[in-house]
Order: sequence, then C-alpha cells, then structure tokens
Amino acid sequence: MAPLRIGFVPEHFSTPLHFAKKYFSLSAELVPFPAGTGHMVSSLRSGELDIAIGLTEGWVAALATQSQIQADQNNSQPNNEFRIVGTYVDSPLCWAISTGHSRDDIIEVADLDDLEEEAIMGVSRIGSGSHIMGFVLADREEWTHPDTIEDHDFVVFPLRNFENLRKAVNDETADFFMWEYFTSKRYYAADASPHPIKQIGEIYSPWSSWKIVASTQMIGKPELDEVLEKVNLGIKHFREHQEEAVEYISSELDYEKEDAMEWLKTVRFAEDVRGVKRTVVEKTVEVLKKAKVLKEEEGRDVEKIIGIMKSE
Repeated sequence: MAPLRIGFVPEHFSTPLHFAKKYFSLSAELVPFPAGTGHMVSSLRSGELDIAIGLTEGWVAALATQSQIQADQNNSQPNNEFRIVGTYVDSPLCWAISTGHSRDDIIEVADLDDLEEEAIMGVSRIGSGSHIMGFVLADREEWTHPDTIEDHDFVVFPLRNFENLRKAVNDETADFFMWEYFTSKRYYAADASPHPIKQIGEIYSPWSSWKIVASTQMIGKPELDEVLEKVNLGIKHFREHQEEAVEYISSELDYEKEDAMEWLKTVRFAEDVRGVKRTVVEKTVEVLKKAKVLKEEEGRDVEKIIGIMKSE
C-alpha cells in the first residue's frame, strides 16, 4: 500500500507534524505546499493528497461552495471530495497587512481606500486564506463591497507565493497583501532580502485558525485514526519540548529564535485534534457570508462540510 500523502504549509505551525514523523513513526509522506490552503484544495480534489492541514476559512469556503453546487445539480459526492476531520490549532491567526517598504503613499490600512485607482490586493491563489481574509478586512473597514466574490471594489491579483507577493508590493504591481504575522515580520527590516516590506496593519481571523481535512474515502478508516493520534503525540511533544521546537523553527524554517519564542506565547494547539465543533463551522460560515465570500444559500448544511463532529 502506498504511503498516505499529507499536505502542509512549511511554516512554524508545522512543527508538531515534524515531531509526529520524527518521534512517533507517522507513516506518511509529508508534502509541502508553500502557496497555502488554496493549492491544497486543488490537490485534494485531483486525488494528489489524502489528508491536509490548512486554514479554516479556506476549507470552509471551498466545501460550502462545492456542497451547494452538488445540491443545485443533484449530484452525488465526487470520488475525490474531502471533509474537515480535525482541529489542529485552537487559537486565531494574526494576519499582517503589508505593502512595499518604500510606499510612502500607504502608511496605514485606511490609505488603501484613498488611492487614486482601485487598490490591488495580492493573494497567493483564489480561494486561499490570503484571498478570503481580504473580504473580512473589507467588512471590518466598512469598505463598499459587492454581493459576490467575483465582483468587488478592489482588484485581486493571484501571485502564487509569499516571495512573489513581497516583490509585487515593491514594484507596485500590487498595493497590499496579507500573510501570517511572524512569517512576514522578518522582512520588515529595510535590509531584509529579498523584497523588504512594511506593515500597515493586522487582522485576526474570527475563528480558530487551522483544521485537518481528509478525503471522504478515508473517513471511518483506521488509517485516519492513526494519523490523528500521531499528530496528537506530536503536539504533546511540542508542548513538552519548547526549546527543541524553537531550535527546529529557527534552524529549519528560517525564523529568528526571538520570533519563534514570541510565537510560542500566542499559539494554542488543540488538546485532541479529532473532530471539529459544529458551532465553529457555523460561525465561520456566518462571517464568510457577511464578508460576501459565501452566498446566502451556501454552507447551510454543515454536515456536508464536517467529516468528524466534535462535541461542544
């Protein structure tokens, strides 16, 4: 039998997954996706991944939209569909809002609404967290925004990865983008290379930040249960060996030790990763509708989003 393929974002949040493989014989191929959750959605649906760990908003938006398409077309479940089966991180994600280091016309988020032309928001991919959070930001800032994600008052520019986003805000092909705070922070120094950036604000996701999804073909199988248990063990090791975690993050993932130590104070991994609470998904759907990421009829049936339900 071929090893399971687990998609993950190769950032500091992946440290417990590394420990699960190193110390607890997690039997899987760990497949890095630096472009983020949106890319993993595509790979899950194409059958290239069995399990993935990504951002809550990306999974919920993709699943709510897909479930509505199936309902409208009266289709059965596709072979390569997936569901949320676990909660990886309980704390929200802090998104830094950044622009080019020398953009003197953009000092704070409010300046984006005062540009002569429509602001251009760089994102990794359509449907990614960096894309969806733009609409949450628009709602917070009370910018005029539309009824659908395809028609909005700022231009969305997909750029695939973090380096391309930093480059774009410096050559002014984009005006701003959002990325996780500590990953962004090391590029705020004027001499950072390549492509230094400037922080103009921040926004927290209004939900717990990271979830685990799995192919529907895996749900109910012992292989999935084993993976979730090994991730639990990796998280336990992470909690009990903070110095080792800092060393791994700073040496293998290109973060400063001081930043890794500061991040440890802010992150809260799940006590048990199995399952997701219905109320968490419902809250996420509610906010995504308010931000016009989802249409009113989308996301009503959360059981088509959740594969393993966690008790409240």
